[in-house]
Amino acid sequence: MDLQLTEEQKLITEMVRRFVREEILPLEQNLDPDASELDPADQERLVGLTKEMGLYGLDIPVEFGGPDIDVVTRTLLAMEMSQHRAGLYAPCYGTFGGAGLAQLFEASDQQKERYLYPTLRGEKKGFFGLTEPSGGSDPARAIQTRAVQDGDDWVINGGKIFISGADRADFGLVFARTSPDKGRGGVTCFIVETSWPGFHVRRVVHTLRSSHYATELQFEDLRVPASNILGQLNKGFAIANDRLSRQRIPYAAGCIGVAIKAHELALEYSKIRETFGAPLSSRQAIQWMLVDNEIDIRQSRWITLEAADLARRGEPFRKEAAMAKLVATEASSRVVDRSMQIHGGYGVTKDFPFERWYREMRIRRVGEGPNEVQRHIIARDLLGASLR
Repeated sequence: MDLQLTEEQKLITEMVRRFVREEILPLEQNLDPDASELDPADQERLVGLTKEMGLYGLDIPVEFGGPDIDVVTRTLLAMEMSQHRAGLYAPCYGTFGGAGLAQLFEASDQQKERYLYPTLRGEKKGFFGLTEPSGGSDPARAIQTRAVQDGDDWVINGGKIFISGADRADFGLVFARTSPDKGRGGVTCFIVETSWPGFHVRRVVHTLRSSHYATELQFEDLRVPASNILGQLNKGFAIANDRLSRQRIPYAAGCIGVAIKAHELALEYSKIRETFGAPLSSRQAIQWMLVDNEIDIRQSRWITLEAADLARRGEPFRKEAAMAKLVATEASSRVVDRSMQIHGGYGVTKDFPFERWYREMRIRRVGEGPNEVQRHIIARDLLGASLR
Protein backbone atom coordinates (compact mmCIF):
# COMPACT_ATOMS: atom_id res chain seq x y z
CA MET A 1 0.00 0.00 0.00
CA ASP A 2 1.29 3.43 -0.96
CA LEU A 3 0.90 5.66 2.09
CA GLN A 4 1.30 8.83 0.03
CA LEU A 5 -1.83 10.57 -1.18
CA THR A 6 -2.27 10.94 -4.92
CA GLU A 7 -2.54 14.45 -6.34
CA GLU A 8 -6.28 13.95 -6.78
CA GLN A 9 -6.67 12.83 -3.17
CA LYS A 10 -4.68 15.84 -1.96
CA LEU A 11 -6.93 18.16 -3.98
CA ILE A 12 -10.19 16.60 -2.76
CA THR A 13 -9.20 16.35 0.90
CA GLU A 14 -7.98 19.96 0.94
CA MET A 15 -11.27 21.05 -0.65
CA VAL A 16 -13.27 19.31 2.08
CA ARG A 17 -10.92 20.60 4.79
CA ARG A 18 -11.50 24.14 3.56
CA PHE A 19 -15.27 23.53 3.46
CA VAL A 20 -15.25 22.47 7.13
CA ARG A 21 -13.03 25.40 8.14
CA GLU A 22 -14.83 28.13 6.21
CA GLU A 23 -18.44 26.92 6.19
CA ILE A 24 -19.13 24.49 9.05
CA LEU A 25 -17.06 25.88 11.92
CA PRO A 26 -18.40 29.46 11.62
CA LEU A 27 -22.00 28.20 11.64
CA GLU A 28 -21.37 26.07 14.72
CA GLN A 29 -20.45 29.16 16.73
CA ASN A 30 -24.12 30.16 16.67
CA LEU A 31 -25.65 26.71 17.10
CA ASP A 32 -26.65 24.97 20.31
CA PRO A 33 -23.69 22.79 21.44
CA ASP A 34 -25.87 19.69 21.06
CA ALA A 35 -27.35 20.61 17.68
CA SER A 36 -27.31 18.02 14.90
CA GLU A 37 -29.07 20.05 12.21
CA LEU A 38 -28.48 23.35 10.43
CA ASP A 39 -30.98 26.07 9.66
CA PRO A 40 -32.84 25.00 6.48
CA ALA A 41 -31.50 27.96 4.53
CA ASP A 42 -27.89 27.14 5.50
CA GLN A 43 -28.51 23.47 4.75
CA GLU A 44 -29.77 24.24 1.26
CA ARG A 45 -26.89 26.61 0.54
CA LEU A 46 -24.22 24.13 1.66
CA VAL A 47 -25.81 21.25 -0.23
CA GLY A 48 -25.57 23.46 -3.31
CA LEU A 49 -21.85 23.94 -2.61
CA THR A 50 -21.16 20.21 -2.22
CA LYS A 51 -22.98 19.57 -5.49
CA GLU A 52 -20.79 22.19 -7.18
CA MET A 53 -17.78 20.39 -5.74
CA GLY A 54 -18.99 17.16 -7.33
CA LEU A 55 -19.03 15.40 -3.96
CA TYR A 56 -22.73 15.17 -3.15
CA GLY A 57 -23.96 11.66 -2.36
CA LEU A 58 -20.55 10.28 -1.41
CA ASP A 59 -21.78 6.75 -0.72
CA ILE A 60 -23.92 6.46 -3.83
CA PRO A 61 -22.37 4.24 -6.53
CA VAL A 62 -21.36 6.12 -9.66
CA GLU A 63 -23.87 4.17 -11.76
CA PHE A 64 -26.65 5.67 -9.62
CA GLY A 65 -25.34 9.21 -9.90
CA GLY A 66 -22.78 9.33 -7.08
CA PRO A 67 -19.22 10.73 -7.38
CA ASP A 68 -16.53 8.45 -8.79
CA ILE A 69 -14.31 8.01 -5.73
CA ASP A 70 -12.74 4.84 -4.36
CA VAL A 71 -12.93 3.46 -0.82
CA VAL A 72 -9.58 4.88 0.24
CA THR A 73 -10.51 8.39 -0.86
CA ARG A 74 -13.89 8.05 0.85
CA THR A 75 -12.09 7.06 4.05
CA LEU A 76 -9.80 10.09 3.82
CA LEU A 77 -12.84 12.33 3.37
CA ALA A 78 -14.54 10.80 6.41
CA MET A 79 -11.52 11.85 8.47
CA GLU A 80 -11.89 15.43 7.21
CA MET A 81 -15.67 15.72 7.46
CA SER A 82 -15.82 14.80 11.15
CA GLN A 83 -13.44 17.50 12.39
CA HIS A 84 -16.05 19.70 14.08
CA ARG A 85 -18.31 19.59 17.14
CA ALA A 86 -21.13 17.53 15.61
CA GLY A 87 -18.79 15.63 13.32
CA LEU A 88 -18.93 12.23 14.95
CA TYR A 89 -22.58 11.50 14.19
CA ALA A 90 -23.52 14.42 11.94
CA PRO A 91 -20.44 14.98 9.75
CA CYS A 92 -20.90 18.33 8.01
CA TYR A 93 -24.56 18.08 9.09
CA GLY A 94 -25.36 15.77 6.17
CA THR A 95 -24.62 18.40 3.53
CA PHE A 96 -22.63 15.85 1.51
CA GLY A 97 -25.74 13.70 1.21
CA GLY A 98 -25.95 9.97 1.77
CA ALA A 99 -26.85 6.71 0.13
CA GLY A 100 -29.65 5.81 2.52
CA LEU A 101 -29.91 2.04 2.88
CA ALA A 102 -27.03 0.74 0.77
CA GLN A 103 -28.59 -2.73 0.55
CA LEU A 104 -31.22 -1.32 -1.81
CA PHE A 105 -28.64 -0.98 -4.58
CA GLU A 106 -28.96 -4.78 -4.88
CA ALA A 107 -32.77 -4.71 -4.84
CA SER A 108 -35.05 -5.86 -7.64
CA ASP A 109 -36.05 -3.34 -10.28
CA GLN A 110 -39.53 -3.06 -8.77
CA GLN A 111 -38.10 -2.47 -5.30
CA LYS A 112 -35.68 0.15 -6.61
CA GLU A 113 -38.53 2.07 -8.22
CA ARG A 114 -40.61 1.99 -5.05
CA TYR A 115 -37.91 2.56 -2.42
CA LEU A 116 -34.37 3.26 -3.69
CA TYR A 117 -34.95 6.02 -6.24
CA PRO A 118 -37.39 8.00 -4.03
CA THR A 119 -34.79 7.78 -1.23
CA LEU A 120 -32.04 9.12 -3.48
CA ARG A 121 -34.34 11.97 -4.52
CA GLY A 122 -34.98 12.80 -0.86
CA GLU A 123 -38.65 11.86 -1.09
CA LYS A 124 -38.52 8.90 1.31
CA LYS A 125 -36.56 7.88 4.40
CA GLY A 126 -35.69 4.39 5.56
CA PHE A 127 -34.44 2.63 8.70
CA PHE A 128 -32.29 -0.45 9.35
CA GLY A 129 -33.96 -2.91 11.74
CA LEU A 130 -31.58 -5.60 12.98
CA THR A 131 -30.94 -5.37 16.76
CA GLU A 132 -33.44 -6.95 19.13
CA PRO A 133 -34.03 -6.76 22.91
CA SER A 134 -32.64 -10.30 23.13
CA GLY A 135 -29.22 -9.08 21.97
CA GLY A 136 -27.25 -7.32 19.28
CA SER A 137 -23.70 -8.71 19.52
CA ASP A 138 -24.72 -11.90 17.71
CA PRO A 139 -27.77 -10.70 15.77
CA ALA A 140 -28.24 -13.81 13.68
CA ARG A 141 -28.76 -16.03 16.73
CA ALA A 142 -30.44 -13.32 18.82
CA ILE A 143 -33.18 -12.64 16.28
CA GLN A 144 -36.49 -13.83 17.70
CA THR A 145 -38.76 -11.83 15.41
CA ARG A 146 -40.57 -14.44 13.34
CA ALA A 147 -41.98 -14.32 9.81
CA VAL A 148 -44.44 -17.02 8.78
CA GLN A 149 -45.67 -17.45 5.23
CA ASP A 150 -49.39 -17.07 4.64
CA GLY A 151 -50.29 -17.36 0.97
CA ASP A 152 -48.52 -14.63 -0.98
CA ASP A 153 -47.69 -12.74 2.23
CA TRP A 154 -45.39 -13.17 5.20
CA VAL A 155 -46.73 -12.32 8.67
CA ILE A 156 -44.19 -10.79 11.04
CA ASN A 157 -44.38 -10.76 14.83
CA GLY A 158 -41.69 -9.56 17.23
CA GLY A 159 -39.72 -6.43 17.97
CA LYS A 160 -36.54 -4.40 17.50
CA ILE A 161 -34.64 -1.92 19.67
CA PHE A 162 -32.07 0.87 19.21
CA ILE A 163 -33.44 1.58 15.73
CA SER A 164 -32.58 5.09 14.53
CA GLY A 165 -35.11 7.14 12.60
CA ALA A 166 -37.91 4.57 12.49
CA ASP A 167 -40.44 7.09 13.81
CA ARG A 168 -39.68 9.42 10.88
CA ALA A 169 -39.21 6.77 8.19
CA ASP A 170 -41.48 5.71 5.36
CA PHE A 171 -40.08 2.18 5.20
CA GLY A 172 -37.32 0.04 6.62
CA LEU A 173 -35.36 -3.19 6.35
CA VAL A 174 -36.51 -5.68 8.96
CA PHE A 175 -34.64 -8.92 9.58
CA ALA A 176 -36.81 -11.80 10.72
CA ARG A 177 -36.37 -15.52 11.31
CA THR A 178 -38.02 -17.55 8.57
CA SER A 179 -36.42 -20.94 9.32
CA PRO A 180 -36.11 -21.42 13.10
CA ASP A 181 -33.77 -24.41 12.88
CA LYS A 182 -31.16 -22.89 10.52
CA GLY A 183 -29.43 -20.29 12.71
CA ARG A 184 -27.65 -17.71 10.55
CA GLY A 185 -29.05 -19.42 7.47
CA GLY A 186 -32.64 -18.90 8.53
CA VAL A 187 -32.92 -15.11 8.52
CA THR A 188 -34.65 -13.10 5.78
CA CYS A 189 -34.64 -9.37 5.07
CA PHE A 190 -38.03 -7.75 4.43
CA ILE A 191 -38.79 -4.24 3.16
CA VAL A 192 -41.53 -2.99 5.48
CA GLU A 193 -43.57 0.19 5.16
CA THR A 194 -44.24 2.05 8.39
CA SER A 195 -47.84 2.85 7.42
CA TRP A 196 -48.85 -0.82 7.23
CA PRO A 197 -51.16 -2.21 9.97
CA GLY A 198 -49.17 -3.98 12.65
CA PHE A 199 -46.15 -1.67 12.61
CA HIS A 200 -45.72 0.15 15.93
CA VAL A 201 -43.11 2.45 17.43
CA ARG A 202 -43.37 1.43 21.09
CA ARG A 203 -41.11 3.99 22.68
CA VAL A 204 -38.22 6.39 22.27
CA VAL A 205 -34.83 5.31 23.67
CA HIS A 206 -32.51 8.15 24.68
CA THR A 207 -28.75 7.61 24.61
CA LEU A 208 -25.55 9.61 25.17
CA ARG A 209 -25.77 11.06 21.68
CA SER A 210 -26.61 14.74 21.40
CA SER A 211 -30.03 15.69 19.95
CA HIS A 212 -30.69 12.07 19.05
CA TYR A 213 -32.81 9.17 20.12
CA ALA A 214 -33.45 5.63 18.96
CA THR A 215 -36.72 3.71 18.97
CA GLU A 216 -38.14 0.38 20.03
CA LEU A 217 -40.40 -1.27 17.47
CA GLN A 218 -43.12 -3.87 17.75
CA PHE A 219 -44.66 -5.93 14.94
CA GLU A 220 -48.09 -7.44 15.48
CA ASP A 221 -49.32 -9.62 12.61
CA LEU A 222 -47.59 -7.28 10.16
CA ARG A 223 -48.33 -8.57 6.66
CA VAL A 224 -45.60 -8.13 4.08
CA PRO A 225 -45.96 -9.23 0.44
CA ALA A 226 -43.43 -11.82 -0.74
CA SER A 227 -42.34 -9.34 -3.40
CA ASN A 228 -40.85 -7.25 -0.57
CA ILE A 229 -38.23 -9.81 0.36
CA LEU A 230 -34.84 -8.19 -0.25
CA GLY A 231 -32.45 -10.68 -1.77
CA GLN A 232 -33.17 -14.34 -1.21
CA LEU A 233 -35.21 -16.22 1.35
CA ASN A 234 -33.08 -17.24 4.37
CA LYS A 235 -30.11 -15.22 3.05
CA GLY A 236 -30.81 -12.04 4.98
CA PHE A 237 -27.91 -12.27 7.42
CA ALA A 238 -25.39 -12.05 4.57
CA ILE A 239 -26.98 -8.70 3.65
CA ALA A 240 -26.64 -7.43 7.22
CA ASN A 241 -23.12 -8.79 7.71
CA ASP A 242 -21.78 -7.21 4.51
CA ARG A 243 -23.16 -3.83 5.57
CA LEU A 244 -21.60 -4.07 9.01
CA SER A 245 -18.17 -5.04 7.68
CA ARG A 246 -18.06 -2.24 5.10
CA GLN A 247 -19.47 0.39 7.44
CA ARG A 248 -16.74 -0.23 10.01
CA ILE A 249 -14.14 1.49 7.81
CA PRO A 250 -15.74 4.97 7.53
CA TYR A 251 -17.00 4.47 11.10
CA ALA A 252 -13.39 4.19 12.25
CA ALA A 253 -12.32 7.09 10.03
CA GLY A 254 -14.89 9.41 11.60
CA CYS A 255 -13.43 8.70 15.03
CA ILE A 256 -9.94 9.50 13.76
CA GLY A 257 -11.12 12.84 12.38
CA VAL A 258 -12.44 13.86 15.79
CA ALA A 259 -9.17 12.71 17.40
CA ILE A 260 -7.16 14.79 14.92
CA LYS A 261 -9.19 17.91 15.75
CA ALA A 262 -9.03 17.28 19.51
CA HIS A 263 -5.25 16.85 19.29
CA GLU A 264 -4.92 20.02 17.23
CA LEU A 265 -6.84 22.01 19.86
CA ALA A 266 -4.74 20.52 22.67
CA LEU A 267 -1.49 21.40 20.90
CA GLU A 268 -2.59 25.00 20.41
CA TYR A 269 -3.85 25.39 23.96
CA SER A 270 -0.72 23.89 25.54
CA LYS A 271 1.37 26.62 23.92
CA ILE A 272 -0.68 29.57 25.18
CA ARG A 273 -1.81 28.37 28.63
CA GLU A 274 0.73 29.17 31.33
CA THR A 275 1.15 27.58 34.76
CA PHE A 276 3.71 28.69 37.33
CA GLY A 277 5.30 31.04 34.83
CA ALA A 278 5.75 28.62 31.94
CA PRO A 279 3.52 27.28 29.12
CA LEU A 280 1.87 23.89 29.56
CA SER A 281 3.83 22.65 26.54
CA SER A 282 7.03 22.87 28.60
CA ARG A 283 5.75 20.33 31.12
CA GLN A 284 6.87 16.76 30.52
CA ALA A 285 3.51 15.37 31.67
CA ILE A 286 1.76 17.38 28.96
CA GLN A 287 4.38 16.55 26.33
CA TRP A 288 3.93 12.85 26.90
CA MET A 289 0.14 13.17 26.61
CA LEU A 290 0.59 14.94 23.27
CA VAL A 291 3.06 12.30 22.11
CA ASP A 292 0.62 9.52 23.02
CA ASN A 293 -2.09 11.39 21.09
CA GLU A 294 0.11 11.51 17.98
CA ILE A 295 0.93 7.80 18.20
CA ASP A 296 -2.72 6.80 18.72
CA ILE A 297 -3.82 8.87 15.71
CA ARG A 298 -1.13 7.56 13.37
CA GLN A 299 -1.65 3.96 14.37
CA SER A 300 -5.41 4.24 13.85
CA ARG A 301 -4.98 6.03 10.53
CA TRP A 302 -2.69 3.43 8.96
CA ILE A 303 -4.75 0.46 10.14
CA THR A 304 -7.93 2.04 8.80
CA LEU A 305 -6.35 2.96 5.46
CA GLU A 306 -5.06 -0.60 5.09
CA ALA A 307 -8.60 -1.94 5.51
CA ALA A 308 -9.84 0.59 2.96
CA ASP A 309 -7.10 -0.34 0.51
CA LEU A 310 -7.97 -4.05 0.74
CA ALA A 311 -11.64 -3.23 0.12
CA ARG A 312 -10.68 -1.05 -2.84
CA ARG A 313 -8.71 -3.92 -4.39
CA GLY A 314 -11.54 -6.39 -3.85
CA GLU A 315 -9.56 -8.50 -1.39
CA PRO A 316 -10.86 -9.95 1.91
CA PHE A 317 -10.95 -7.18 4.51
CA ARG A 318 -13.24 -8.37 7.32
CA LYS A 319 -10.40 -8.86 9.81
CA GLU A 320 -8.77 -5.54 8.93
CA ALA A 321 -12.10 -3.69 9.15
CA ALA A 322 -12.63 -5.18 12.62
CA MET A 323 -9.12 -4.07 13.60
CA ALA A 324 -9.77 -0.57 12.29
CA LYS A 325 -13.01 -0.26 14.22
CA LEU A 326 -11.45 -1.64 17.40
CA VAL A 327 -8.25 0.42 17.34
CA ALA A 328 -9.76 3.70 16.11
CA THR A 329 -12.62 3.81 18.61
CA GLU A 330 -10.42 3.02 21.61
CA ALA A 331 -7.47 5.19 20.54
CA SER A 332 -9.67 8.16 19.64
CA SER A 333 -11.40 7.92 23.02
CA ARG A 334 -8.01 8.21 24.69
CA VAL A 335 -7.06 11.20 22.54
CA VAL A 336 -10.26 13.06 23.40
CA ASP A 337 -9.82 12.25 27.09
CA ARG A 338 -6.22 13.53 27.16
CA SER A 339 -7.11 16.65 25.19
CA MET A 340 -9.94 17.38 27.59
CA GLN A 341 -7.57 16.97 30.54
CA ILE A 342 -5.05 19.36 29.00
CA HIS A 343 -7.79 22.01 28.78
CA GLY A 344 -8.57 21.58 32.48
CA GLY A 345 -11.85 23.17 33.57
CA TYR A 346 -12.54 24.52 30.11
CA GLY A 347 -12.37 20.98 28.74
CA VAL A 348 -15.57 19.93 30.48
CA THR A 349 -17.59 23.00 29.47
CA LYS A 350 -19.83 23.26 26.43
CA ASP A 351 -17.69 26.16 25.24
CA PHE A 352 -15.44 23.49 23.77
CA PRO A 353 -16.46 20.38 21.80
CA PHE A 354 -14.65 17.87 24.04
CA GLU A 355 -17.56 17.00 26.32
CA ARG A 356 -19.77 16.17 23.35
CA TRP A 357 -17.03 14.11 21.72
CA TYR A 358 -16.36 12.39 25.05
CA ARG A 359 -20.00 11.30 25.40
CA GLU A 360 -20.53 10.29 21.81
CA MET A 361 -17.18 8.55 21.43
CA ARG A 362 -18.18 6.18 24.21
CA ILE A 363 -20.97 4.85 22.01
CA ARG A 364 -18.54 4.01 19.22
CA ARG A 365 -17.08 1.13 21.21
CA VAL A 366 -20.54 -0.47 21.12
CA GLY A 367 -21.94 0.62 17.74
CA GLU A 368 -21.30 -1.38 14.54
CA GLY A 369 -20.48 -4.39 16.71
CA PRO A 370 -19.01 -4.13 20.23
CA ASN A 371 -15.22 -4.13 20.43
CA GLU A 372 -15.28 -7.46 22.23
CA VAL A 373 -16.95 -8.94 19.16
CA GLN A 374 -14.30 -7.33 16.94
CA ARG A 375 -11.64 -9.11 18.97
CA HIS A 376 -13.55 -12.36 18.47
CA ILE A 377 -13.68 -11.78 14.70
CA ILE A 378 -9.95 -11.07 14.56
CA ALA A 379 -9.05 -14.08 16.72
CA ARG A 380 -11.29 -16.36 14.65
CA ASP A 381 -9.60 -15.27 11.44
CA LEU A 382 -6.12 -15.57 12.94
CA LEU A 383 -6.79 -19.06 14.24
CA GLY A 384 -8.75 -20.22 11.23
CA ALA A 385 -11.68 -21.28 13.40
CA SER A 386 -14.97 -22.06 11.72
CA LEU A 387 -18.12 -20.07 12.41
CA ARG A 388 -20.07 -21.45 15.30
